[in-house]
Amino acid sequence: MTTVTSDQAANAPRSLTVPLDRFYQYQLSERGLSAHTQRNYQRQLDKIVDFLTARGIAHWQDVDADWVRQISSQAKRDGLKPGSIALRLSALRSFFDYLVLTEQLAANPAKGVAAPKQGRQLPKNLDVDEMNQLLEVDQDDPLSVRDRAMMELMYGAGLRLAELVDLNVRDVSVRKGDLRVTGKGEKERIVPFSGMAKTWVMNWLKVRNQLLKGPEEALFISKLGQRISHRSVQKRMAEWGQKQAVNSHINPHKLRHSFATHMLESSGDLRAVQELLGHADLSTTQIYTHLDFQHLAKVYDSAHPRARSTGARKPGAGKKTNSES
Repeated sequence: MTTVTSDQAANAPRSLTVPLDRFYQYQLSERGLSAHTQRNYQRQLDKIVDFLTARGIAHWQDVDADWVRQISSQAKRDGLKPGSIALRLSALRSFFDYLVLTEQLAANPAKGVAAPKQGRQLPKNLDVDEMNQLLEVDQDDPLSVRDRAMMELMYGAGLRLAELVDLNVRDVSVRKGDLRVTGKGEKERIVPFSGMAKTWVMNWLKVRNQLLKGPEEALFISKLGQRISHRSVQKRMAEWGQKQAVNSHINPHKLRHSFATHMLESSGDLRAVQELLGHADLSTTQIYTHLDFQHLAKVYDSAHPRARSTGARKPGAGKKTNSES
């Protein structure tokens, strides 16, 4: 069990729930995490509090590494997948870091507890023909124009769902062909967009006023004239996938993954794709290098000078004669 000094004991929270609100506020204001991430952490920590309370644990100072392992084991028994268990442990680890930072704990008991291994799940993407089929929306009512603009921009610029929803009109420079995007951790990046994405954003801006009910800075708005929600974007894209008779289920992440895959296949420039996607770590982008091994193998076979066999070696080939030595 973690040893706590007398000063830290005096500052110790009186129950498991007392410091959580302050932690959530710290996550938002100090660390710059998104409200979505904060809600995920809150759900995980609520489950952990229920688990510990049911077992008579009333103070975070009573939670040691053994308890953390029990939390992980119980999550597995509850049927959670490795990724969900990792998220739960990540939330707990971050919370304990906060308690250490605020001198309510001497050490983080979750630091040495590993999450279960996860199988590497490759992102799913549409091929170019499927993407063209999805984007051939020929209806010209404001909602259809908006939806095509959203899909063209998500595929044309590789945006995350939250980045698309958070875009304001002032973030878009149609003349220069770039977007100011706020990504994870409130990090801004400038992303180019052109071609059909630019055309349909301009088409949308021409009809956007038809849905406005008052002042609204959001680029994409609902029929109520307010910033469109994450759920509405997901629902509309799924509906368009059905209307356009695309064989696979359509969701915003699939458009982003398709952008990354097609860009990498065409350019082979991993660093550039990393910048466009807003990945902090290159290893996150590298997952796309595993998506289409057959495609990569064909490129290798056609490009590498020694990839193709030229037949069996003749006897003595490659051996130096005395005169050559």
